[in-house]
Amino acid sequence: MNKFADIAISLPLDRTFQYKIPDLSQDQIAIGKRVFVPFGPRRVVGYVVGLGDEVDTSRELKEIISVIDKEPLLSDEMLKLTHWIKDNYFCSWGEAIEAAIPGGIKKGKLEIGTRIKDSHIKVEDHKSSVPHDLTEEQSKALKAINESIQKKEHKTYLLHGITASGKTEVYLQAIDEVLKLGRQAIMLVPEISLTPQTVERFVSRFGHHVAVIHSKLTPARRFIEWKKIKDGRASIVVGARSAIFSPMDNLGLIIIDEEHETSYKQDDVPRYHARDVAEERARLNNCPLILGSATPSLESYYKAKHGHYKHIRLTKRIEERLLPKVKIVDMRMELETRKRIAIFSRVLLEAMERTLKNGKQAIIFLNRRGFSTFINCKKCGFVMKCKRCDTSMVYHFDDKRLVCHYCDYKAAPPDICPKCKSAYISYFGLGTEKVESEVSRNFPQAKIARMDSDTTSKAGSHEQILGDFKVGDTSMLVGTQMIAKGLDFPEVTLVGVVSADVSLNIPDFRSSERTFNLLTQVAGRAGRGDHGGEVIVQTYTPEHYAIQTASKHDYDKFYEEEIITRKELLFPPFINLTKLTVRARNDEVAQNAAAELAAAIRQKDPEMMLSGPAPAPISRMRGYYRYNMLLKHKERLYMCKLLRDVQSTFKKPHGVLIAVDVDPVSM
Repeated sequence: MNKFADIAISLPLDRTFQYKIPDLSQDQIAIGKRVFVPFGPRRVVGYVVGLGDEVDTSRELKEIISVIDKEPLLSDEMLKLTHWIKDNYFCSWGEAIEAAIPGGIKKGKLEIGTRIKDSHIKVEDHKSSVPHDLTEEQSKALKAINESIQKKEHKTYLLHGITASGKTEVYLQAIDEVLKLGRQAIMLVPEISLTPQTVERFVSRFGHHVAVIHSKLTPARRFIEWKKIKDGRASIVVGARSAIFSPMDNLGLIIIDEEHETSYKQDDVPRYHARDVAEERARLNNCPLILGSATPSLESYYKAKHGHYKHIRLTKRIEERLLPKVKIVDMRMELETRKRIAIFSRVLLEAMERTLKNGKQAIIFLNRRGFSTFINCKKCGFVMKCKRCDTSMVYHFDDKRLVCHYCDYKAAPPDICPKCKSAYISYFGLGTEKVESEVSRNFPQAKIARMDSDTTSKAGSHEQILGDFKVGDTSMLVGTQMIAKGLDFPEVTLVGVVSADVSLNIPDFRSSERTFNLLTQVAGRAGRGDHGGEVIVQTYTPEHYAIQTASKHDYDKFYEEEIITRKELLFPPFINLTKLTVRARNDEVAQNAAAELAAAIRQKDPEMMLSGPAPAPISRMRGYYRYNMLLKHKERLYMCKLLRDVQSTFKKPHGVLIAVDVDPVSM
């Protein structure tokens, strides 16, 4: 009979807590169940992670109040996985466990009271589909993957296929093999905008076997899907990042589509990367992991080249379709030959006109939302900035408001300059809203839709916009990166990139890689039908290797160029990074705390590569002044251990917050 339980609590404390098990709860207690426990003056939810008779005599033990679950909520595998996250991503075990369970039941509820009893997927709305005949390359890829599935071996495959080479069909047929063996599969996609199209493909092939999990679902819907998986009524889960924690007990395959995407990294605690968590989960389940991409992350490609991953290439498009021709337009020449700065070059305008005349569709891409990116006074140079963030406010024409894209602070645009009181207020820069209005001005007869985070905030808006585009009710789609990947529209023959330089000029060592990925992915949306396609890229830096190699769809050449820089500057994949952000309401307090923390780290390990502290690229955000430091080391675990040692002795000043981001995707 166990007298004591080890409880993990979702607080930033790197330890578990021991509680007495009351006699009444002896029969109910089990590892993996949730319990209510007293913690200070509060009653909190804890997770049972261990049982035993050994007691910690150094402190007075409190008793468990009650056991919440009839059956364990967390399997042994899920406890191992969350413990691995704790060790690798600098969080507590309780925080890692909280990430693995649906939000609605975190407060200790058994289930969510809801009138909805069924899944939100209507199988009858989807035409059923049959497996396609595979090309030689696809067959070879599937054969290798199926061997690993049958042998129950953990192997990571990098499925490196150019856009429209049929990666999805390989996924579907591999999952078919998993189902035949009575096992289960998880399929991760990076964006909610991709989920409707992926769901359609999966449901039309596998019907009721599919469950869907992503953040746009209501807590009640998420719980229903989670319960469907836990009860064994779904064998396939399609979803965004958090779907990696789906409660499956017989996992046979994990797939991560568009594995290079930064949205697989969680923004807040625990700041895990779904790709790495998937690899650990596949290892725990002795099953293969497929990482699919037309533009693999440098880290994954490096591992494939060095034998850590099995590299499989798909070099041809389905039905031998040609890759679209990419034209680079040097906007500096446009500036010289035209009286005013134009959003669209003559080449792009002519191509748009031709596309509409032929009854085809176009995608116009700009990775920046809003109408004008800043308002400034031509007389004194004043720029309207956010009161809480050190960044210019963006003008949104639809709402006639200035909006901060970091803290959502809103203000009315001024008629006169707040500083010098002149009327020389001008609107500069470019966002998707401005592009949309310019397209309308040039092509008043065209049906245009815009897709960015402003137009897709309502539930169901993704499906609506993409649905209208699919059936041809819309002829032009203007959007940000959410339209750049994974979408398959056969009638799209033109893709226009308004400015390739937006992502290139971000102060980040990954900016070239992001630019190459975005351009290659967005170009891949063209010419997926029988009509061929063209891509027009406008840029002020046409000679940059990221733009040149993307225009030739040449991943290997890009990799060769980029890897040299990474090696010289010692960045991933040659090293692991951890970013520390110290913030406070007072600039001096933040700066001093950052300097003290850096000194404490250097004292603990004088050999540690540490750069900074330096002001963050946006030095003030949501009213907090921010300073960054960057740690570099071969071992991620070592950095986490070192920081835990420092944390145990470092006295953090009052009002200072410290965020630790292991393997950050942005600076």
